Amino acid sequence: MLDSEIFKQRKNGVLMHISSLPGESGIGTLGNEAYKFIDFLKEAGQTYWQILPVCPTGYGDSPYQSFSTFAGNPYFIDLKLLEEEGLLENKDYSELSWGQDPMYVDFGAVYEGRIKVFEKVQSAFEKNIPDDFNAFCKENSFWLEDYALFMAVKDLHNGASFLEWEEDIRLRRPEALEEWKNKSANRMNYYRIQQYLFFKQWKNLKTYANKNGIKIIGDIPIYVSADSADVWTHPKNFMLDKNLIPIEVAGCPPDAFTSLGQLWGNPVYNWDFMKKDGYSWWKQRLKSSLEIYDVLRIDHFRGFDSFYSVKYGAEDAKNGRWNKGPGIAFFEQIKADLGELPIIAEDLGFMTDSVRQLLCQSGFPGMKVLQFAFDTRDENSKEYIPDCYPENCVVYTGTHDNDTIKGWTKTARPEDVKTAMEYYKLSSPLQLREAMILSALNSSANTCILTMQDLIGLGSEGRMNSPASVGSNWKWRACENQITSKIALWLKDITYAAGR
Repeated sequence: MLDSEIFKQRKNGVLMHISSLPGESGIGTLGNEAYKFIDFLKEAGQTYWQILPVCPTGYGDSPYQSFSTFAGNPYFIDLKLLEEEGLLENKDYSELSWGQDPMYVDFGAVYEGRIKVFEKVQSAFEKNIPDDFNAFCKENSFWLEDYALFMAVKDLHNGASFLEWEEDIRLRRPEALEEWKNKSANRMNYYRIQQYLFFKQWKNLKTYANKNGIKIIGDIPIYVSADSADVWTHPKNFMLDKNLIPIEVAGCPPDAFTSLGQLWGNPVYNWDFMKKDGYSWWKQRLKSSLEIYDVLRIDHFRGFDSFYSVKYGAEDAKNGRWNKGPGIAFFEQIKADLGELPIIAEDLGFMTDSVRQLLCQSGFPGMKVLQFAFDTRDENSKEYIPDCYPENCVVYTGTHDNDTIKGWTKTARPEDVKTAMEYYKLSSPLQLREAMILSALNSSANTCILTMQDLIGLGSEGRMNSPASVGSNWKWRACENQITSKIALWLKDITYAAGR
């Protein structure tokens, strides 16, 4: 495990989610294209590959709304590698329809196709069970058994939320758990096998990355989905009523961007209970995450200082309230048990002096997003101007929640684009992409992360997510011919010139 000293070095990398990699089975995977991307990063002189959460996605296909915070996304299991292991024949997956456009994920097609494929995989797997399968299941039993049962019962309820299950299994009464384990034993093994295959492929890929000098920055949301094995299994960790219905849910208050605020719908934590419990669930979550990643970005860091909540069932986030989070005591406890951790704090959004103080006390680097520097509506925009960056921060041209630089020049308010052009002394918005990339690299921030979309030069067609919207998010994929040696050599040159 790395310590926080890593952030004292001038290094940079690229943000590119697994799902966005090229490939032939409808979505990016942990197969050949992932290895080629690591080769690209090495050729480009990079240190980091940042990805989004790799947990299984639920409704809306968001990696930030998962059925489990510990499990891996089975969509990312590479089918070609399974064929090489004798678990599939090529026709089992090559003849399926994975979607019509290779530049966008068709999650419906991927979902249907993967079910067909993995039922065949299970049959072949169980005929010749690997020697380390039982050891994997035992080592991960603290989450795997509950996750497998949760997903199996969900399947037997046609995908319904666990809040709609019969009371006895919803409330995890012992006799109901035994009954459902017995009648869903085969399906539970289906999910154990998926997780074994995911983590086997993941471990091999990460080993290859590390051998080639590439460290992987992972990402965990601060909250978990209301419909998740985490909530179902550990209800005392959350603010729920006796029927496990959330009392309050997370969100963001109205601001200059959203008059109704953002209603996320995640149950908020029962921090008082967690403190009495020694934050055991969080410790296990962070420990497990840092066993599969080299560095960890924690989303919505400000929620540890104070968090916004809305009554369950509200139509929007207008009438919520701010609540006190666990504060620095939480991180002191975590560090006492796990040591100094390589964590990036996503400290974006509504900032207060107390949030700034928490970041300073933690010692974690915060985030700076270049696009925010030119938002003429934001009174905190000056914090994002490159001239103001401390060394202990991570600068991004944009994140998964932002438009690409090229797209931003067309979708942002004209006065914001004008402000950026004046700052960089440019005559055309077409010059902004390169200017902002170079500005981020040459800033005093020790860590710089660029998006693959900006390196390719894509417009809004490359945007990954538009917050507070559904239907078109998380779908972007790169084509193989877009990730080129030409880009790698240019990136290597400007990386070297920036002293990184």
